[in-house]
Amino acid sequence: MATIRRDGVEIAYDEAGSGPAVLFAHAGIADRRMWEHQFLALSAYYRVIRYDWRGYGESGDAAGEFAHHEDLLAVLDALGVERAALVGCSMGGAYALDATLAAPGRVTALALVCSGLSGHAWPAEMLEQARVRVHSAVPADRLRRYRTGEAETVDAADVAAMAEAQVRWQVAGPDRGREDLDPAVWEAAVAMCRGVFERLWSGPPSAERQLDPPAKGRLGEIEVPTLVVNGLADVPQIQAASGLLADGIAGARRLDLPRTGHLPPLERPVEMTSALAEFLGALHRPAGPG
Repeated sequence: MATIRRDGVEIAYDEAGSGPAVLFAHAGIADRRMWEHQFLALSAYYRVIRYDWRGYGESGDAAGEFAHHEDLLAVLDALGVERAALVGCSMGGAYALDATLAAPGRVTALALVCSGLSGHAWPAEMLEQARVRVHSAVPADRLRRYRTGEAETVDAADVAAMAEAQVRWQVAGPDRGREDLDPAVWEAAVAMCRGVFERLWSGPPSAERQLDPPAKGRLGEIEVPTLVVNGLADVPQIQAASGLLADGIAGARRLDLPRTGHLPPLERPVEMTSALAEFLGALHRPAGPG
């Protein structure tokens, strides 16, 4: 494992291959391992980089105030990468988009997978579904203490229950169940999600600094080639955000994946890698005569 140091925090990353740079930003319910298939396959043609957000995976704790999109750019700086294609899933997509708006000259292309969007307010219907389908997996009083940092210890059973509920709702999707996922995908997703909640509930207090102004309302500023990937079994309101991105970014290409939830790189690795290879390859393919 390699790390860079930013604001006193060690940020873990992997890199492989050579050629045009491609950086992967993971989802908020996972860590950098979700990109395993894409990272290995694309390293044959590109310099690929994946990293764990601070407070996730093997990176140090998130403490104090910080901005995820600034961390993303700091990874590029530390590795001497002037320009890169950014591939982000879920909130990792939102951070890739924010980084593009903050430093447009640094980004050659965007691939936004089941992406979030800074400044976008999730509908009340989605928040209520999350409360019922996910948050109810842990008794309300214990969940409150975990979230406020008041709990002296974190119960492993609560971590597991919350992770499994989150994976069932998002990775499988609200209209599917565990049985719809390959067992290896289920286990990998739950393992990563357990790590997320364990760190979230036991780490020091932190505050995320947002891009100002946020990406919503600024999609017309994005001028790089963009691929928007949507899982047709994902939460409907997240699919709607993919629609906002595909419609709002000029020339964006949209790819809908059937029978796919919130983590296509993990659930549909071959299809996701193929889509990225085609998208990135078109950017670097020599122009024909004339």
